Amino acid sequence: MLNSSGVRTQRRNSRPLSVGEMDCLEPKTKNNLTGKLLLIASLIILAIIVISQASSFTSPRFSQREEGVTHVLVTGGAGYIGSHAALRLLRDSYRVTIVDNLSRGNLGAVKTLQRLFPQTGRLQFIYADLGDPAAVEKIFSENAFDAVMHFAAVAYVGESTLYPLKYYHNITSNTLGVLEAMARHKVKTLIYSSTCATYGEPDKMPITEDTPQVPINPYGKAKKMAEDMILDFSKNSDMAVMILRYFNVIGSDPGGRLGEAPRPELREQGRISGACFDAARGFIPGLQVKGTDYKTSDGTCIRDYIDVTDLVDAHVKALEKAQPRKVGIYNVGTGKGRSVKEFVEACKKATGVEIKVDFLPRRPGDYAEVYSDPTKILKDLNWTARFTNLQDSLQVAWRWQKIHPHGYASY
Repeated sequence: MLNSSGVRTQRRNSRPLSVGEMDCLEPKTKNNLTGKLLLIASLIILAIIVISQASSFTSPRFSQREEGVTHVLVTGGAGYIGSHAALRLLRDSYRVTIVDNLSRGNLGAVKTLQRLFPQTGRLQFIYADLGDPAAVEKIFSENAFDAVMHFAAVAYVGESTLYPLKYYHNITSNTLGVLEAMARHKVKTLIYSSTCATYGEPDKMPITEDTPQVPINPYGKAKKMAEDMILDFSKNSDMAVMILRYFNVIGSDPGGRLGEAPRPELREQGRISGACFDAARGFIPGLQVKGTDYKTSDGTCIRDYIDVTDLVDAHVKALEKAQPRKVGIYNVGTGKGRSVKEFVEACKKATGVEIKVDFLPRRPGDYAEVYSDPTKILKDLNWTARFTNLQDSLQVAWRWQKIHPHGYASY
């Protein structure tokens, strides 16, 4: 399977039992398996109910505005980037409501945040699907939000080509629902999480905010549609809007409290860092890098890798600088491209593992390099990437991965 950086992950020669094979199991084995599955399902449902009820929709602290306190709704706040954003907001004394349906997010990340910030009125979690209009209306009618950071989205390029309608519904349609609810309930600020995938295959590097947006996959197209919708709405609205288009995200919380933990069935769709860590831990035999004859310094693709801590910092600065009736659009990247070969070597050093790598011919459709021009965000928001050493970012992420080999499964 290929990921967005031209890396193919290899799978071990193991496979799940088919239905027919499961029918051949002895009755005792089948009963044990069924019992375990039912127990696991029951525990998951119970955990969701308990944690949802622990943060009621109608908590007085969250339903009323309080002078000097900014209440931020973080959609997708149980996910990789959203949970890191919630951590930073809470650390900066914002009031935070996380809404997530846990289809891609991790309940363990929410529980970690709740342990770190147990004080009344700091954090609440609402288990809900943004595709449910009644649930969205209930959330907005029972909570007094000052701003929304909208992260919630499915976000795998390869998956989007297989299930395009899922992406248009989850990204474009759900964003419409959030925007309508914000307008009805007079929420004044939107920070929208977008992507460099809206640019497609630019003719010139580096990418500026004025680079034409010509997305080439349903993920990028769905994000661009959402952007267009927001921009059209903003023309006749007092809402403050910030749209952040970011590049390849890596790293994790330097304090070791949060990390990246995609669901097992989605690992093959994930980031190059996840593939490198899986190879380092022996979950997969190695990596296949597709393409060594590009017109780059070492022949492999070049990408712009942004540390999640820097990315979250950009979101907070955008929130601080957002102005009514104004729209800000910014690329969030380091401004420096790194080759896939550089990335793999940095991962080897960060993990201390000599990862097996096979270099193969390029795959059709891959472009040689993509990296940002961060001039505008530096000028307007005084933001610049600080964690730009690949090996350091990967070492931080690897530290969390080693302690949590199965992600948040033990939480």
